[in-house]
Amino acid sequence: MRINNFNKIKFNKNKIIHVDMDCFYASVEIRDKPQYANKPVAVAGNSQSRGVVTTCNYLARKFGVKSAMPSITARKICPNIIFLPVNMDKYREVSNEVHKIYRCYTRIIEPVSLDEAYLDVTKSEYCDGNPEQMALQIRKKIYEDLKITASAGISSNKFLAKIASDWKKPNGQFTIADEEIKNFVLEIPIRKIHGVGKKTELVLKDKNIKTCKDLQKFSRYDLIKMLGKYGNTLYYLCRGIDDRTVNPNRIRKSLSVEDTYTDDLTTQTSCSRELKILYKELIKRINNNDNKHKLVKSCFIKIKYNDFKLTTSQRLCENLSFDIFFDLLKKNNVEKNKPIRLLGLGVNFDNNEKGQLNLDIS
Repeated sequence: MRINNFNKIKFNKNKIIHVDMDCFYASVEIRDKPQYANKPVAVAGNSQSRGVVTTCNYLARKFGVKSAMPSITARKICPNIIFLPVNMDKYREVSNEVHKIYRCYTRIIEPVSLDEAYLDVTKSEYCDGNPEQMALQIRKKIYEDLKITASAGISSNKFLAKIASDWKKPNGQFTIADEEIKNFVLEIPIRKIHGVGKKTELVLKDKNIKTCKDLQKFSRYDLIKMLGKYGNTLYYLCRGIDDRTVNPNRIRKSLSVEDTYTDDLTTQTSCSRELKILYKELIKRINNNDNKHKLVKSCFIKIKYNDFKLTTSQRLCENLSFDIFFDLLKKNNVEKNKPIRLLGLGVNFDNNEKGQLNLDIS
């Protein structure tokens, strides 16, 4: 960190901080269960044998445990791992407390998830306008008040602030000043670029493109020809240019719930029972997330069989009811004799319209 040399660091336009909580769910659980502080811990679904790792602490990561890994795999590579159940209500409460700290420095906050947010402190007068000092104070306050750690990245746009927050993890911060951008971006791996998923990464690596430096060898026309509209975005990102603003009114596009079962669902009765539980949880989350005045554009269902084959389907709809999801289940559970290990359901919102969302909770 270069906090004492801030006067030499120039942000010509914007000052953006990206804050990322360290192993958030696991850190909250370990805070409340300090006996696990020096042990590998994972927060997983309701079943150690059939669940999926949501997150894990750094001790577990040293063994190769990672998010979205089946719990049974995590146990194989880390025999002493401790599984703790997910407690979303608690994580939301802690996240709300973190955001209260953010609001002491700026009101321009864009939540990305419960454990991650962008802060625009361009016009903030705290710490004499020094974003590094603000980030340092925010992280210190989070630890003092909540006993969990956070990492932060500081730069002049969201892309670089996000990259920077990962540079000194855990419990650190890093700054990319405007004068450093040109050279810094050259060695950024393409997988770190916003919007580059597995498929895009394969396309780029097939062209021997591994870093931003490699990308800069291609014209904007070449990248658009290669990747469509995203090629235009990539042309600018690989040069450290990102004109996305920090949006405090970021719109949620969808909401979903799912569960992995200890015992496979093998009958229509058991599927209907579990679907009803998921439906009630979905309605609860819609109400808790202040989405009840949004209009639903479509509903969808997700089915994963015990051989890990996955099928999804959706239907256009205006109102929510259990019957819609049950019909989707019946019509799309085509392999009726195959046991089901996971069910999920959700909605896509119509963000162009607002109205009263009709909820059937019978």
